[in-house]
Amino acid sequence: MPRSTDVGIASVEHGYEDFQYRTPIKFGGVALDRATILNVRCQVRTHGGQTAVGFGSMPLGNVWAFPSKALKYEQTLAAMKDLVERIARLTRDCTETGHPIDLNWTLEPLYLKAAAETAQALQLAEPIPPLCTLVAASAFDAALHDGYGKVHGLHCYRTYGPDFVNHDLSHYLGAEFRGEYLDRYVLPEPKARMPLYHLVGALDPLETGDVQQPVGDGLPETLGDWIEFNGLTHLKIKLNGDDLAWDVERVVRVDRVAAQAQQRRGVERWYYSLDFNEKCANVGYLLEFLRQVRELTPAGFDRIQYIEQPTHRDLKLHRHNAMHEASKLRPVVIDESLLDQESLELARAMGYTGAALKACKGQSQSLLMAAAAQKAQMFLCVQDLTCPGASLIHSAGLAAHVPGVAAIEANSRQYCPVANTPWEARFPGIFRVTDGTMQTGVLTGNGLGAVD
Repeated sequence: MPRSTDVGIASVEHGYEDFQYRTPIKFGGVALDRATILNVRCQVRTHGGQTAVGFGSMPLGNVWAFPSKALKYEQTLAAMKDLVERIARLTRDCTETGHPIDLNWTLEPLYLKAAAETAQALQLAEPIPPLCTLVAASAFDAALHDGYGKVHGLHCYRTYGPDFVNHDLSHYLGAEFRGEYLDRYVLPEPKARMPLYHLVGALDPLETGDVQQPVGDGLPETLGDWIEFNGLTHLKIKLNGDDLAWDVERVVRVDRVAAQAQQRRGVERWYYSLDFNEKCANVGYLLEFLRQVRELTPAGFDRIQYIEQPTHRDLKLHRHNAMHEASKLRPVVIDESLLDQESLELARAMGYTGAALKACKGQSQSLLMAAAAQKAQMFLCVQDLTCPGASLIHSAGLAAHVPGVAAIEANSRQYCPVANTPWEARFPGIFRVTDGTMQTGVLTGNGLGAVD
């Protein structure tokens, strides 16, 4: 029987914004200098005739979501845009009613089928990855959750209990979740403040001597300047994964520069996460890297909080790259490989002890994976896709409402600050960081909290 709280989809509209990066960022060996943002507005309607318009926004991130040696940047971006058009039609034509998680559960298989149709229609040299489909659909899913919260006059994280959701978690995640709902695994109120993870890109200058061509826009130019400018205590270090000497030296240098900056500030504790962008050939590379880092900078090694997925995202094809030994040293989190519960369970079997949640994979999927990972007592983090504006608010809200997540990534202030400008005055505690933290306690508005 339908619930009075269920909604249907009344209309869907979408558009794009394009931005140039302030400085390039390196993804898996590719230097990226631009972003295309997908914005979606979705009107939902209750059985009683009440309506609200939800808003979702997300960078398409084709270099990360659709890495390809056969296709150029413009081709993968065009493929994602074609897929977005198909996703928009499927969402608009959906006649089901329910909670947003139910609607996404119904629509996601259709989205994946649409990806195959796009690949065929455009005669692509390779199929569109499922991760790419999740990213292309994420703004639509966000708009549904946002509209659902708004039509009921509630923040989204107050709509995940049995009074709103039609099924318990066993419907999505299996019998061990019988009788449990998402409200058991998310916080109804956001954490008041959360530390900010700052990205130290492989192309980013650490010291003044590294600056080849100053940007000259008033923002920091070096790592030391950024630490003092934002009061940073958490640094995410991008590494190459195919040059051991460079990777080790990069961490040693970052630690030295950070130590000098933190000493000037009187800060004694700070943290690192390490991101190899899947480029390590095998786990042996990672173990040798950690051995050398520990030998050269024991204090720097102790500051490593976790390691993002170091080897290839296709876990089934690379079962030999088990992480059991590495995970004894630090949590190793599944990132690009995390697509569903099956991939999470495979990662656990291969020794991964953590999971990276991302708003760009969809609000519905992120919440379900958050529940599954918590049940398995895994380390949790929420990661960024250089999300600006509303997409950053969405990502920060996810981090602030999932228990155990310790910090927030927010790279857009470094690489694409112009996209944040319209939002700064409305959410200064999110977009203007001075003490190394974001004021996530302000994210209590209806829906996802970012009124467009």
